[in-house]
Amino acid sequence: MTGGLVVLFGILVMVMVHEGGHFVAAKAVGMKATEFFFGFGPKLWSFRRGETEYGVKAIPLGGYVRIVGMNPYEEVPPEDHGRTYREKPFWQKSVVVLAGVVSHFVVAFLIFLLVASVIGTTEPTTTVLTVRQTLDDGIVTPAAAVGMRSGDRIVSIDGMVIDNWAGLVDALEARPGMTVDLIVERPEGCCPVLLMPTLAALPDGDGGTVGFLGVEPTSRTVRVDPVTGIARSGGAIGEATVASAQGLWRLVSGFSDLFVATVLGDTESINKTRPASPIGLIRIGAETQQLGIAFTLELVALINVFVGLFNVIPVYPLDGGHFSVAVYEKIRGRPADVRKLIPVAAAVVLFMVLLSVLAIYLDITNPFTLR
Repeated sequence: MTGGLVVLFGILVMVMVHEGGHFVAAKAVGMKATEFFFGFGPKLWSFRRGETEYGVKAIPLGGYVRIVGMNPYEEVPPEDHGRTYREKPFWQKSVVVLAGVVSHFVVAFLIFLLVASVIGTTEPTTTVLTVRQTLDDGIVTPAAAVGMRSGDRIVSIDGMVIDNWAGLVDALEARPGMTVDLIVERPEGCCPVLLMPTLAALPDGDGGTVGFLGVEPTSRTVRVDPVTGIARSGGAIGEATVASAQGLWRLVSGFSDLFVATVLGDTESINKTRPASPIGLIRIGAETQQLGIAFTLELVALINVFVGLFNVIPVYPLDGGHFSVAVYEKIRGRPADVRKLIPVAAAVVLFMVLLSVLAIYLDITNPFTLR
C-alpha cells in the first residue's frame, strides 16, 4: 500500500503546488488574494493571516485561490481598486494564470531528476533470474527444455550480440517457433555455452504469434550524474507531454464511445480510452510498489504532466482559457466581456464532472490493473 500512499500524497502536493503557483504569482504582482483552500464545498477548517483565509473544504477534488477581479460578476470594493486581476497588464495576468500550469512541469522535471540521479532507475539485464518451467498448457518451456539456469547471462542470439533485455525480447519475439542459437555465460564456467532452444509461439493479441523463451531477468539500479540526469529529465518531460497530448485527444474525442461502452459493459473498448480517477491512480500506485519507488514516483511525474497539459487547453474556465482571454484583450486593446463565455465554461465544467463520475464508477466497478 506504500505506493498508493505515495501517489495520494503526490496528488495532494500537486494540487497545493498548482494553487500555490497562482497565489505566489498574484502576490508578487500586487493582486489581492482573499482565499486559498484545498477542496470545495462546505468549509471544514480555516485560519486567516493578513488579508487571506487559508483552509480545507469537504470535497477533496482540487483546490482554488480567490483573486479579486477574476470573477466577471464580482463587485470590487473601492479599497481594492488597483489590485484586481482585471486591472493588471497582460504580462501580469499571464504570469498569474500560467504559474499553476508551469508548476506541474517543474515538479515533474524535479521528480524525473531525483529518480535518474539520486534514487536510480531499475533496468532489467540479460542475466537470468528464474527459469519458468512450463507454459500455461503444461508444456515445458524452451528455456527449461535446454537446461537454462538462474545466473546464465545471454550473450548473443543467432550470432547477434545482445547487451540489453529489450533487445533480447525483440529478437526472441521475432522468431516464433524457430530454433535459435543462444550463447550464454555461466557464473561457474570459463567458456561460453551454446544452447539451441526451439522457441514457443504464443498469440500476440493481434492474430499473430511471438517467440517465447521462458526466462525472467535480474535487474540492476542505474544512476547517472546530474548533468546527464538533467538531459534525461528534459527528454522524459518531452515524451510525457507527447503521450499526454495523445491520451487527452483520445479521451475527449472518444468520450461518447466510452460512455456507450460503459453502458454496454464492453470491457475491451473501455480499457482502450478509460480515464482514471484519484481512486484508480492510488490503486495503480499500490501495484507499482512491487516495481520500486522509482517507478511510483515516475507515475506521479506523469500525472503532473497530464494535469498541466489539460489545464493549458485554451477553453474557459481552465488556466489556458484565462490566458486566451488575456491574449484577446491584448490584441483588441479593450477588456473582453467574459460573461459571454459563461455557456462555454458551463459546458466544460459539465464535461469534467461527467468524466470524473465516469472515471470513479469505472475505478470502483472495473478496477484497472497492471497485471
